[in-house]
Amino acid sequence: MITTYNLSEISQVAQDILNNLEHKIILFNAEMGSGKTTLIKEILALLGIEEFEGSPTFSIVNEYSTPNRKAFHFDLYRINEPEELYDIGFEDYLQNDAYVFIEWPEHAITFLDDNVHTITIVVDDNESRTLTMT
Repeated sequence: MITTYNLSEISQVAQDILNNLEHKIILFNAEMGSGKTTLIKEILALLGIEEFEGSPTFSIVNEYSTPNRKAFHFDLYRINEPEELYDIGFEDYLQNDAYVFIEWPEHAITFLDDNVHTITIVVDDNESRTLTMT
């Protein structure tokens, strides 16, 4: 899936992502300030999560629940070594039947298998982004 969108279209982009998911682990690759967290917030809203806590830059992970599902939002920007993920039980999060959204996933590659989607966001200009999902 490849799409170019503006911020006003982010809800439709989030819905398109959900409609095209085969796996519940989604990796987000993009430069800082490209809208990764904003897109994850919109996806969570469509999943029924009403209380978005913001980016887990300092806490590493935010956990969300509804009566029907769980979701985990990771921001691994502050991780220096993959071994640090053992300390937070990262493997256990991946074993849940939950949605897992990972920003800065290069820090977790050794924990991941092929059952993931990768979303790459490229900033075209101040208003426009191109998203590729594989």
